[in-house]
Amino acid sequence: MSKYFRFDVADGIATLTLDEADAPVNTVSPGWIDEIVEVIGRVKNDEAVRGLVITSAKPSFMAGADLKYILEHAAGLSRAEAFAFSQRATRMHRLLETCGKPVVAALNGYALGGGYELALACTHRILADAPGAVVGLPEVSVGLLPGSGGTQRLPRMIGAERAMEVLLEGRSYKPKAALDMGLVDAVVPPGELLDAARAWLKTGPDPVRPWDVKGFRTKESDGLLKQSTAGLFTLATGKLLARYGRNYPAPISILTCIFEGVQVPFDKGLAVESRHFARLLTDPVSRNIIRTTFVNKGLAEKGARRPQGVPRRKVGKIGVLGAGMMGAGIAHVAAKAGIEVVLLDMSLDAADKGKAYSAKIVGKAVEKGAMAQAAADALLARIHPTVDYADLAGAELVVEAVFEDTAIKADVTAKAAAAVLGEGVLFASNTSTLPITRLAEAFPRPERFIGLHFFSPVDRMALVEVIMGRKTNDETLAHALDFVAQIRKTPIVVNDSRGFYTSRVFQTFIHEGMELLREGVAPALIENGARQAGMPVGPLAVLDEVTLDLPMKIVRQSEAEDPDYRRPGSMAVMEKMAEQLGRSSRKAGGGFYVYPEQGAKHLWPGLAEHFPPAAEQPDVEEVKKRILYIQALETVRCLEENVLTHPADGDLGAVLGWGFPTWTGGTLSLIETVGVADFVADCDRLAQRYGARFAPTDGLRAMAAAGRGFDY
Repeated sequence: MSKYFRFDVADGIATLTLDEADAPVNTVSPGWIDEIVEVIGRVKNDEAVRGLVITSAKPSFMAGADLKYILEHAAGLSRAEAFAFSQRATRMHRLLETCGKPVVAALNGYALGGGYELALACTHRILADAPGAVVGLPEVSVGLLPGSGGTQRLPRMIGAERAMEVLLEGRSYKPKAALDMGLVDAVVPPGELLDAARAWLKTGPDPVRPWDVKGFRTKESDGLLKQSTAGLFTLATGKLLARYGRNYPAPISILTCIFEGVQVPFDKGLAVESRHFARLLTDPVSRNIIRTTFVNKGLAEKGARRPQGVPRRKVGKIGVLGAGMMGAGIAHVAAKAGIEVVLLDMSLDAADKGKAYSAKIVGKAVEKGAMAQAAADALLARIHPTVDYADLAGAELVVEAVFEDTAIKADVTAKAAAAVLGEGVLFASNTSTLPITRLAEAFPRPERFIGLHFFSPVDRMALVEVIMGRKTNDETLAHALDFVAQIRKTPIVVNDSRGFYTSRVFQTFIHEGMELLREGVAPALIENGARQAGMPVGPLAVLDEVTLDLPMKIVRQSEAEDPDYRRPGSMAVMEKMAEQLGRSSRKAGGGFYVYPEQGAKHLWPGLAEHFPPAAEQPDVEEVKKRILYIQALETVRCLEENVLTHPADGDLGAVLGWGFPTWTGGTLSLIETVGVADFVADCDRLAQRYGARFAPTDGLRAMAAAGRGFDY
């Protein structure tokens, strides 16, 4: 009996029903491939079988390769072994495609990645018009390409231009869109799927695929000799470089596979694909992306940092103190998760404005057809604006989201504590920098006080930084993580300190940008270097959005409270820009950039006068290194000081919190990608040239000497 499927034959039609035992979805694995090859042989050699239907007993058809398996086993292969890994599945699909019998994929749910590649190797594809039924090839999003024929069959089926969209965007297509794109041949109601598949087979279709007919060519098979083809691929290359730079090898490899593949016979095209797949699989970029954004993200969302032995809890009612941008966002995501929300502010008008934020979001969703009006109305009905602390009675959790000021936070915390008297009530502060232990002094039960640092805009940002105060107990941490899971966010857990983890490391990014400016590095080089490194925007552009007032306030607070704190050189830049020149932010009318009423923003020409560029400018690689390495070093310090509790949380927080480049896998994965010994040597050089902030920690030096990496 098979572990992966059921097989039966009736009325001359074989049916292969995918149903991997003890697994929620069907995935590609070596054992699965071996058993499928046996089934293909049976179908081919049984003269009584006229055709084969492949379907699934699970709600989905197939999810493709198991990314955890790839991370643990395949990512460590040599280039030759990775090529063989790809070819194994490729040969299986080719055997299916050339078995001499028509094969129809009856797609009852989503078919993604390797699951859709299996469907592509079938003669015909029918998709059920069911909720959640989609097809697509999302491999580009994990730094890979479809490695068992996807880059070769699709261009031959729907043309190179459409195939580029599917393969380079990594999107999933619902039934109608999939049919319009030519990704499936028919869409039918779910209850008619198998009947439609068998009816198609009974028509006696030709099992030979077009590319196996002698003389087959696509309109792009003349390569660059044809002007339209040359223009298509040249333009696509430029777009990819503009979008990804040179940090992500997968998109260019996919484009190359499409172009080279259609110039050669199909089987040679499959070999081209496997060579590129092998190169990507053995490149650290794919490992970094898979480890952080899929495996470790998934583990965090499943409660990897949740203390054991604490019963899980769902909240039915919460209070949110402060209806500004953050409070309104928290109220929205909680109401979206079905939680009743008391949204409290100093005036009813302010509280109503907070609810209006949700009304605007759901209004747009209804307008686009992404949300039913009834669902929108129900969500809004769960948000209750108020000015009365008594309305918090019965709340199981209160989230404080008022202005970033210790005294103001203490005042609202004390008032809420008086209104919400239950001992089991959890109190959380949405603060980005203020120490949780100190804020907890205003709450009568500091063991039930915790930090929940959301990111703006809350409805779109996945990360929540969960901060343990010195007295926060495990039950509180567990229940806070339960709430984060309930609102479908991704948590990282950190210990208390000024700036915690995300704000502390993010500060190094913006300060290094200003330090470069102070040293005379051209502003355009700073900004472009950051973007070329993979940061979403340059540090000067970020500062215009967050305002110089915030980092200046943090520096001055740190000076007042910590005698060992040393003012950064960038403070001189901030004081000149904000206090002398009156250019503190975009909101204030302009900062490092100019914001014309018409046209795009651009760097303020006055920067050249006030921060004259040095005669000799650094290489862009040096700028990129300084911007990335300073963040990685500060993350190491957070880990060694036990602010971070796990390396995976450092990477997740960096990528999801402030947009550290995904290709690196995060700040600590960057160090492993460079190599710990090489990173330490480079930091020593940077420290000698630019200052002690680049000096490696003793822990890093010990890791380099021992040849170790981080313990993931």
